[in-house]
Amino acid sequence: MNHEKIASMFSLDGKTALIAGASRGIGEEIARVYGLAGAKLVISSRKPEGIQEAAARLREQTGAQVLAVAANISKPEDRKKLVDEAMAWAGRVDILVNNAGTNPANGPLADVQESAWDKIFEVNLKGPFILSRMIFHAWMKENGGCIINTTSIASYGTGGSLEGAYCITKSALTHLTQILASEWGKHRIRVNAIAPGVIKTRLSRALWDHPGMEHAGQNLAVPRLGEVEDIAGAALLLASKAGELINGQDIIIDNGTLVSR
Repeated sequence: MNHEKIASMFSLDGKTALIAGASRGIGEEIARVYGLAGAKLVISSRKPEGIQEAAARLREQTGAQVLAVAANISKPEDRKKLVDEAMAWAGRVDILVNNAGTNPANGPLADVQESAWDKIFEVNLKGPFILSRMIFHAWMKENGGCIINTTSIASYGTGGSLEGAYCITKSALTHLTQILASEWGKHRIRVNAIAPGVIKTRLSRALWDHPGMEHAGQNLAVPRLGEVEDIAGAALLLASKAGELINGQDIIIDNGTLVSR
């Protein structure tokens, strides 16, 4: 195997990737790596200003063609707008990354408000399912493709009585990943998930950037916290030819957090 062969295994030339939840953090970094690998990019997030700023950064950093769509994936009209605009612009969606997520329901389940419960399930579970189904019918059913869901190592725990609702949604998303992989494999669609541990993003800042957490990560198997680049590399593997036999998996990227407990 030579250099050209290896490069071709990770190339996304000719592909279009839709990344939901891409205005910053893990989603933006996945989009950046996909752009560098040759993909056209459709990126979305709730806030118009934030997603347009991310698109400008991605164009400058990668030279890729980028379509930015402000969309809240918990809203049916926004999901429709996102898929319609993506298909009108690119004519295809070969890779879907369901990275949008929220956690408004901190605290014991007995204290979680019904509105917060509904919101976290709408964004973390229903949104990825409906968006995947829409892309399935719009392109992948006849043409194949790859879907990647961002889960969490919270799928494998209880959240310490603080993040129970979040854990439930991510565990359900892991199971959804496996079921879709089983049902859609005959259409040449691979469905996988990535389960990050603590990654240094704004969403997880409370877990690593406050007094008393100066040594966060030091008790892990390898003593450091994760960076967004650590997740993007796995996302490229799953989307490329190099990962074409990986299906129905939840790839844990936690620097040994689960085995260090």
